[in-house]
Amino acid sequence: MLTDAQIARVGEHGHLRRVQAGEVLAEAGAPIVHFYVVGAGAIEAVLIRENGDMRVRTLHAGQFTGEVSILSGRPALVTLRVCESGEVIEVDRDKLLYLVQTDAELSEIFVRAFLLRRVALVAGGFADVVLVGSNHSSDTLRIKEFLTRNAHPYTSIDPDRDSLTQELLDHFRFSIVDLPVLICRGVTVLRNPTNREIADCLGFNYAIDQTQLRDVVVVGAGPSGLAAAVYAASEGLDVLVVESDSPGGQAGTSSRIENYLGFPSGISGQELTARAYTQAQKFGASVAVAENAVHLDCAPKAYKIRLDNGAEVQARTVVIATGAEYRKLPLENISQFEGAGVYYGATFIESQVCVGEELIVVGGGNSAGQAAVFLAQTAKKVHMLVRSKGLAETMSRYLIRRIEESPRIVLRPCTEITALEGNGHLERVRWRKNDEPDETHEIRHVFVMTGAEPSTRWLGGCVTLDAQGFVKTGPDLTQEDLAAAKWALARPPHLLETSKPGVFAVGDVRAGNVKRVASAVGEGSIAISFVHRALQE
Repeated sequence: MLTDAQIARVGEHGHLRRVQAGEVLAEAGAPIVHFYVVGAGAIEAVLIRENGDMRVRTLHAGQFTGEVSILSGRPALVTLRVCESGEVIEVDRDKLLYLVQTDAELSEIFVRAFLLRRVALVAGGFADVVLVGSNHSSDTLRIKEFLTRNAHPYTSIDPDRDSLTQELLDHFRFSIVDLPVLICRGVTVLRNPTNREIADCLGFNYAIDQTQLRDVVVVGAGPSGLAAAVYAASEGLDVLVVESDSPGGQAGTSSRIENYLGFPSGISGQELTARAYTQAQKFGASVAVAENAVHLDCAPKAYKIRLDNGAEVQARTVVIATGAEYRKLPLENISQFEGAGVYYGATFIESQVCVGEELIVVGGGNSAGQAAVFLAQTAKKVHMLVRSKGLAETMSRYLIRRIEESPRIVLRPCTEITALEGNGHLERVRWRKNDEPDETHEIRHVFVMTGAEPSTRWLGGCVTLDAQGFVKTGPDLTQEDLAAAKWALARPPHLLETSKPGVFAVGDVRAGNVKRVASAVGEGSIAISFVHRALQE
């Protein structure tokens, strides 16, 4: 509820408008053009459905419209309809964004309300998306993760448990073999859609112009990339973030981070990166999701990033923040079980498919430790397999203590998985300790968090890499490296700058990185200070 003084400040950026009962101010699925403060009368937010509209909320005098979509420029999730004649202050979305960036008091009120309303939409099941698919399907799991990590509410129907599924499928003329099926806004039906198809259907990137020359393009929306976007946008740069999947990176799959400064009780990776994602949008950064960078053209004047949809994004400077991927186990058939018993993240979604069962976590780093502790809350038993003799050299002490104290976690040092077996879904696992004979266990879920391989294939030799494929930056670049890269400037590369002027690398993709969220965030912010210098050159 805004005060009279706050309403007056909003009014300076908009105009008073009379509205009549039944008038539609915004339609679900359409771009959000205006923001409204109710002066008199009332506005209702509703979901339009065939079997009757569902009222989400009614706004009265002093209250205002909007949730996170208004910051990102994505289509509205609900329809705004006048239910009691009166008057409103109508503000253009661009002017609202300006107000959020310049008025600290209103910014705090609006952003907090927008975030909490999105949380309420997700928690309350106020969804314009229906996902029909088995929880044992890797594609169902992928789609759930994509929607969840983009904070988009959805309703899920498992045909293995819901007897009404066939009626729904018949309505849209689909059969069980077509699953998973995504019903988008009650109209468009997608059979096993890719993440890009989902993003296109829901208009995730609708408001983003990918053709204009940007001051800086950040490739990757993990903690380092989001930090770079926040600092660059807040300092007035024109920023585009390109993310191949969903904001958050590896950190977004972490069940709980307890050693990040300022969060003594811990915070999930998804919540932390979701806040950073909203923060970047608040300052005006554009974030394109499900857009995969496939090539970096290092021609002079303006760098070009080619996307897998054929588009080319031009940038005066580039921040490489594509991170690293967990290394796959050296097993021939591991790919057939990925998403169907083998997982590379431990979020709430994955935890729900193995409630009450035994499972395996492979790895000895902090990510593996956080996963083991989290999964032990709902699993029957967690077997933690590590190749080394213990955890002391690779894991934080607080996690080691929790693992030691948990009756559901069994640490198995010097142990490796030798085989995976199953028909469609993982059913059995064989492991070996040292030179002892293999043991076979009826275990259906394995979480792999071992080592990392840098996501640098798309760079195509544009910048110098080390022997492991990580991007070399700053002092790590030798004179031979710079000569081979034809470094043309009199000055040496800035800290975090690659062998190409104006191209920077941060986070897990960078050689010599410190694998901590705080370090990634710090590198993202530091890189922008050097971006300013590069732009001045």
